[in-house]
Amino acid sequence: MAKDGPDWDGLLKWSIAHSDGTRAPRALSEEDRKWFMEAMQSQSVDVVKRMKEITLVMQTPEQVLEAQGVTSVDIEGYFVVMEILADMLEELQEHVESIDMANDLHTIGGLVPLLGYLKNSHAGIRAKAAEVITTIVQNNPRSQQLVMEANGFEALLSNFTSDPDITVRTKALGAISSLIRHNKPGIAAFRLANGYAALRDALGSENVRFQRKALNLVHYLLHENSSDCNVVSELGFPRIMMHLASSDDAGLREGALRGLLELAQDKTGGASDGLGGEDEKLKQVLQERIKDISLMSPDDLGAVREERHLVDSLWNACYNEPSSLREEGLLVLPGDDVPPPDVASKHFEPPLRAWTANQEDNRAPDTEIKEATPLLLGFSPPTA
Repeated sequence: MAKDGPDWDGLLKWSIAHSDGTRAPRALSEEDRKWFMEAMQSQSVDVVKRMKEITLVMQTPEQVLEAQGVTSVDIEGYFVVMEILADMLEELQEHVESIDMANDLHTIGGLVPLLGYLKNSHAGIRAKAAEVITTIVQNNPRSQQLVMEANGFEALLSNFTSDPDITVRTKALGAISSLIRHNKPGIAAFRLANGYAALRDALGSENVRFQRKALNLVHYLLHENSSDCNVVSELGFPRIMMHLASSDDAGLREGALRGLLELAQDKTGGASDGLGGEDEKLKQVLQERIKDISLMSPDDLGAVREERHLVDSLWNACYNEPSSLREEGLLVLPGDDVPPPDVASKHFEPPLRAWTANQEDNRAPDTEIKEATPLLLGFSPPTA
């Protein structure tokens, strides 16, 4: 039986034979060139073609897919989507990591059906669709605009605020965060849709990851629009964030402290209006954090480096004096880098897309070497 996949052993032997360093390179014969190209192209996937195929599946009604075996089963109350459909969205997400491919998805008709998956009957598909959208709009103004024009914001907001599945809500919030970042129309739409009230509700949930994402978005919005501090204060955010600043989860504490620092530094509504008259409560919270930090072991102190700086900065912003962490030598420890880490912008930079956005000449090509995920499409559509 013939072995599946490319002949890697043959390719290796061929490469060694033609580049062993003992002789000058020779011209390839036509037979060698043909063999090499066939070996490489056997695993070459046309990305645009694959995206068109995936688009065809997304455009296919759910009942048709189920008739072809792409079904779901109910296990202990949770719908589990068949692996083929999940793999399809996973593959699509890999393709749209390229900004060019992300923008091309709309051109080939795939964006609207993808947004339609946000309303799929299965929670896993709704969550995965939001993940793909997150990748599409990250650092991509063109795709942000296209998603807004296709009413993607409204669908994401609905999932964020009212979906019964917490994972779907969390993924939708992540997509909204990427969609409105550096997107003034998106931020305006978020405000008009009472987005801050939805964030307040998210902070009141018991899901740590959901709360973290909400805090990150609150911090970004306040950092970009200090005029929103009054709105946030009126909605009761200061007291909620003070409660979260005492959480057992370090990420929640840091996120809450970042938000409180933005409110404390806001001077648009008066010296202390940003904290909604909660100065005494905040002082108590900070004193408790300072006490807990002072009792930490050296290893634990290293793990809360950012929190130490946030506590000190917040104390200084509220009371115009350094915190006792500085006096006790707990602010900057041996081995700490100075200045402290940037806490204002790192929470919304997707590593691959952020790199790609700054490398205009190094974008992904239109083809890549990978194994294609099979699509259960049944018979080909009849030709005209």
